[in-house]
Amino acid sequence: MLQGLDVEDNPLLINPGLNKTMEVIYEDEAIIIVNKPEEFLSVPGKTIKDSVYSRLKELYPDATGPILVHRLDMSTSGILVATKNLEYYHFIQEQFINRTISKRYVALLSGVLENNEGMIELPLRVDLDNRPTQLVCYEYGKSARTKYQVLERREKETLVYFYPITGRTHQLRVHAAHASGLNAPIVGDDLYGTATNRLHLHAEFIKFIHPITHKAVSFKAPAPF
Repeated sequence: MLQGLDVEDNPLLINPGLNKTMEVIYEDEAIIIVNKPEEFLSVPGKTIKDSVYSRLKELYPDATGPILVHRLDMSTSGILVATKNLEYYHFIQEQFINRTISKRYVALLSGVLENNEGMIELPLRVDLDNRPTQLVCYEYGKSARTKYQVLERREKETLVYFYPITGRTHQLRVHAAHASGLNAPIVGDDLYGTATNRLHLHAEFIKFIHPITHKAVSFKAPAPF
């Protein structure tokens, strides 16, 4: 019925990572550390298969197991940890489960914060009427905690470090934007703030115990904003 009509492409079928470069910043016999670009999937979606996971499978066809130990939102850039076999995967995954891994994000917020640091504690659940957005809900929400630290104040913006204690979906985005949180949406947040050229949220640093050496290792990818 649409034959001959000028209609827009289905956005769900357009690969936002088509011209994105996925950088491997470190590799050894056990782990692979990736710097994911913004607007690029961590794992394949329903209609778009291009992702960090699919590209790693092409680069390392002999790797076994889930490979990616954790994920980032499509709009968030930064460090992702992958492993080369199932044993190493479980070793690092357990550190995520036990919350012994150190993670740090950089975010640019729309607004000027008064306090230099603090802790945000707002329980979250999915908005059933507007997935995938999240709601603050004290009755049914899961505990969500984020520590923050101000790096720089600008005329109408604040650059901060975020240290997520828990890892809920959109946790940093909601904790930044909500009136009971920082009341300062992340610049470029199309769900909880105002869209710009990109979401200004970047997973900059991670530290964990290496599965072979059993010594602490850390990796950093500076924020591109």
